Amino acid sequence: MENKGLQKNLGMAAALSTVVGMVIGGGVFFKPQAVYSATGGAPGLGILAWVLAGIMTITAGLTAAEVSAAIPKTGGMMTYISEIYGKKLGFLTGWMQTVLFFPATIAALAVIFAEQATGLMGNPALKLPLAVGIILLVAALNTLGSKTGGAIQTVSTVCKLIPLVLIMVFGFIKGSGQNEILTPLVGEGISIGGVLGQLLIAVLFAYDGWINVGALAGEMKNPGKDLPKAIVGGLSLVMAVYLTINLAYLWVAPAHELASVAAPAALVAEKIFGPVGGKIITVGILISVFGALNGYILTGPRIAYTLASQKTLPGYNFLSKLNNAQSPANATIAMAILSALYALSGQFNLLTDLSIFAIWIFYVLTFIGVIKLRKDQPNLHRPYKVPLYPVIPMIAILSGLFVIVNQLFLAGMQTTMISVGGLVITAIGLPVYNYMSNKNGLETKSNKVA
Repeated sequence: MENKGLQKNLGMAAALSTVVGMVIGGGVFFKPQAVYSATGGAPGLGILAWVLAGIMTITAGLTAAEVSAAIPKTGGMMTYISEIYGKKLGFLTGWMQTVLFFPATIAALAVIFAEQATGLMGNPALKLPLAVGIILLVAALNTLGSKTGGAIQTVSTVCKLIPLVLIMVFGFIKGSGQNEILTPLVGEGISIGGVLGQLLIAVLFAYDGWINVGALAGEMKNPGKDLPKAIVGGLSLVMAVYLTINLAYLWVAPAHELASVAAPAALVAEKIFGPVGGKIITVGILISVFGALNGYILTGPRIAYTLASQKTLPGYNFLSKLNNAQSPANATIAMAILSALYALSGQFNLLTDLSIFAIWIFYVLTFIGVIKLRKDQPNLHRPYKVPLYPVIPMIAILSGLFVIVNQLFLAGMQTTMISVGGLVITAIGLPVYNYMSNKNGLETKSNKVA
């Protein structure tokens, strides 16, 4: 369904704020632990990773936005890949998002939320029950309709800025500034090449959400001019915030100390504001994570609902039903149950690594799709074209391939096993698609982009 009815009333300021709001989530508060653990407690390469991941994200956003503008249809990346490569690969994209990316990300956010909440309550034993409970609660709220989910999103977006700003401002005022920031790059005995991909996977979780930026094209007054500005401006602002807050963390606490705690932001807040102030900041962080969790539970089930509506997902009769609030309630509850099962692992970093590795495979296919569409359909209407073509798409492609290859072959046995697990779960979608297509007599050829 094309977005012909969308009103073109988004200006530069609205687009910029939307970019920032979609990307900043919970990762910036918790990922420094994984980053500085990987570097052996050294700060330099960790700070560099935040810059490199930001540049990767900007090139990715600029590239994917061309596809979004050229294929103004609902469904996001699943639709783009289906139109460019065929329905089977499009289904595989949606399958990966339904059974892996969204559930693993939801589970990761629930686990870190529960870890922080039980820390405040002084009862760590409640971590897994609370993680499962928060997933089911947010899912139940989202079955009341998109208006409820949207209201939660608005409140949490405002609240998440408060701990960010307070830590950035008072970190520099109250911190000693005597800790190392740029040196050493890594700890003794650690290879820069071996650990860089692992760092990028960790940091890219904090930058994730940029793929939604291109969806703004259909509602912008002048996408050709304003969309690249919104992407570069918005993501550069996010990168500046991430860099600043990480410098503020290091201004207050050394990298090896940040590596030793699950919530570096809470540790820094306690050092700045004392135990009571630290707990207040932690509550603000919890609201931010709750909002990010809500965002994924709001959007993820709509992918499952779309696949079910196409009769390609097992249980499609159940999953494609809307409730009285016109919400995909069955798909929401099904995804919540799957997410809760992932959450039982209790592993925040493992879950985020799994989801980010899987999604970046399809991001790279999207970047390649820009070049393929230019070649196959040179006359296709493109309201926006990626600047400096083909340089920026090639940077995005090579960056993504580096992360994928590094995770599979260079980052150690545990990381390789996580990555292979993601590939296996994704590949299961192929026999599922073939079975459902044969069962329902579905057309498997892709329609050309209109």
